[in-house]
Amino acid sequence: MMLEELPEPTRMERLFVALQRRLPTIGLSTFMFRIAEMRQPLIKNMMIRWFVAKYRVNLAEAEFERIEDYLNFNTFFTRALKNGARKQPLDADIVSSPADGVISQSGPIRGDALLQVKGEEYTLGALLAETELAEEFRDGHFCTIYLAPGDYHRVHMPFTGRLRRWAYIPGKLYSVNAVTSQLMPQLFVQNERMVAMFDTQFGPMAVVMVGALLVGGLQTSWLGRLTPPHHQESAASYYEQMNPLRLVRGAELGQFHMGSTVILLVPRGALNWRDHVRAGRTVRVGEELAEIV
Repeated sequence: MMLEELPEPTRMERLFVALQRRLPTIGLSTFMFRIAEMRQPLIKNMMIRWFVAKYRVNLAEAEFERIEDYLNFNTFFTRALKNGARKQPLDADIVSSPADGVISQSGPIRGDALLQVKGEEYTLGALLAETELAEEFRDGHFCTIYLAPGDYHRVHMPFTGRLRRWAYIPGKLYSVNAVTSQLMPQLFVQNERMVAMFDTQFGPMAVVMVGALLVGGLQTSWLGRLTPPHHQESAASYYEQMNPLRLVRGAELGQFHMGSTVILLVPRGALNWRDHVRAGRTVRVGEELAEIV
């Protein structure tokens, strides 16, 4: 496993992380979602133009290149790409990246422990909120991809599989950027998330979509919008038994509203991982991550 050496956080960065613990992150995220749904042309165009300039968004690869063609900020943020902008590998035995972003960590799961950052771990049981599921990935392999605000925010299937079950797990909505990951222990298991469990040719595969600060919306291809509203009382789950859903590699799995993280889990010995899959590496949807053993 390649460990990324992170710079020492500044005083302002530490203050930002400490402040998150005291802010009503759910309320702020709900409020921002409503702002992002506004259709008033002057407001939504101004928001989109600022965002494109701030984060250097490449609209040339988007389905709609003109800012005026987006209904609101949310439709811009979850924008589709032109056909062919992200191509899948020709080899059917390849597992591809489910998202555009930066690999924050990747490597073996040591027992049931995954690396958040150097020196900080969390457990499979806490992430998946179920011991039985966690056992399927014990001593397996994981890959965590961070989606920055300017990235393409749709999540795609890394390998063809049948949806066995999925669950919504309520939680906080802290930022998931590198600084917060470094300073806030157990970040990914504190935030709300969606866990999708698939059966594939190489065994079980889990794709975890972790919510984040501000808009913090999650959406799946089989249900539509999952959040907001953000439920905190209890987890909601669903089992696909009567009408199993099969998604091919590259098919859309879900969407994020604002910055987010995807965690991919596979069982022990199932895949041979490419050498470039390491912390700090930028990846895009469809890029090769691993090959079936």
